[in-house]
Amino acid sequence: MDPQTVDLPAVVAGFRNVTQIAGLDGAWRWSPVPGIEFAGALSADGTRLLQLSGRDSYDHELAVATLEFAREREKEIFARNPYLGALEGFRTPTGRHGFDAVVGIAPEVHDFYHVQHPELTPHVRLTFPAYACEFSGQETLDEAITRYRMLRLNNLDREPLPFLRMRYANTRTKGRSTNPGRGFTEPRRLVEEIEWMEGAGGSFVEFENRHGGVWRVEWHGTWLLAEWGARPGTPREIGLGELLEFASSRLRD
Repeated sequence: MDPQTVDLPAVVAGFRNVTQIAGLDGAWRWSPVPGIEFAGALSADGTRLLQLSGRDSYDHELAVATLEFAREREKEIFARNPYLGALEGFRTPTGRHGFDAVVGIAPEVHDFYHVQHPELTPHVRLTFPAYACEFSGQETLDEAITRYRMLRLNNLDREPLPFLRMRYANTRTKGRSTNPGRGFTEPRRLVEEIEWMEGAGGSFVEFENRHGGVWRVEWHGTWLLAEWGARPGTPREIGLGELLEFASSRLRD
């Protein structure tokens, strides 16, 4: 089939257990296996399928609200980044979730349907409820793929996983970054590495948030914190509790 002439409604109609979503034109819900639910809607121009899924966490009202938001604002979602676009301003319908953004994932990143429906893949953009603190808007294609795999977006009950790039070296544990620059990791690793620095002279941790702010922590008999960039700031002594709260707040910004 010519990828330019895919009949999206016809393809979706062939999915297992598919039904139309009442009250949302050009939208469907389907479940290929127990525990996994999908919902999808045609884009405003009818040329793409906007799709999300939930694994043991599907919430139909949340799914519909996400698809409506994505359909109305698809261009805005991908305005800053064609691979991994995100737009703030989303509000969940039930108040049960804290999501404040919708993320869109391009075919080059998700490669969905590449086995069973390869003709469909270029026409599918995944759209999920998300958190604004998880994206910088500057992710390269490789970084977008990494973040997509890290976030596990089909857990619709998940907590935020803020954007974090980190570089570190610990003189006691001998642990250190293996990548040439700061690499993506989870906030719990930042907490662990900061705590493990105690008593390890010459150890350091650098961390970067979604806005490109960078801070460096060193151990010299106590924790020292400095803003780090083209013109590094003067290090200041800081207690562990204050340091961890500072790092957490910078990642949530």
